[in-house]
Amino acid sequence: MKLKHLSNLLVLGMALTMTAVGCKTKKPGLTPLPGQGGSRLGNGANGNDLGTGTPVGNGGDINSHTPAITSEGIAPGGGHPGWQMDPSSPLQSQTLYFDYDKASVRTAEQSKLDAVADYMKSHGEVAVRVEGNCDERGTEEYNRALGERRALAAREYLVRLGVSADRVDTISYGEDKPADSGHNESAWSKNRRDEFQVLLPPKP
Repeated sequence: MKLKHLSNLLVLGMALTMTAVGCKTKKPGLTPLPGQGGSRLGNGANGNDLGTGTPVGNGGDINSHTPAITSEGIAPGGGHPGWQMDPSSPLQSQTLYFDYDKASVRTAEQSKLDAVADYMKSHGEVAVRVEGNCDERGTEEYNRALGERRALAAREYLVRLGVSADRVDTISYGEDKPADSGHNESAWSKNRRDEFQVLLPPKP
């Protein structure tokens, strides 16, 4: 009888240990990751674990290459090995801003994408990297996925305007590159954004 009681205590102890190990303390004030816990990327397909500290998207490794179009729609960027950012930042003024927790392009911001598309059409030799960013609210994983959806929303809009899909790369920095380090709505509204980096081809 004592052996059975001891066995039950061991099983209970193991279950409690596994539960304690499996739980992760959340940072205060952060919103939980919604849905099934998997991050959503690209066209809304469930992505793999995004990890921490690494940007999402082909722009994280400029030497990577993925197809511009898949059977499911527009895939993340094309990758431009050896291409360099234009130091004059000609599209800096076209930074795109988003509503809280949204990845849809606001009507008031569409003229900026029109300007980016016009620039690309008149400069056929360049490519553009769309950098998605978020404010600090939300988990790191969720913000990295949200930043990627924002970058892809801009990319898809540009493709609809006639820009070749393989000329637009995407990357997400999540909350890692705030434009304003404040902790209020004034700062957060500046951090929910897409920035456009012009990529110049390698010199012959």
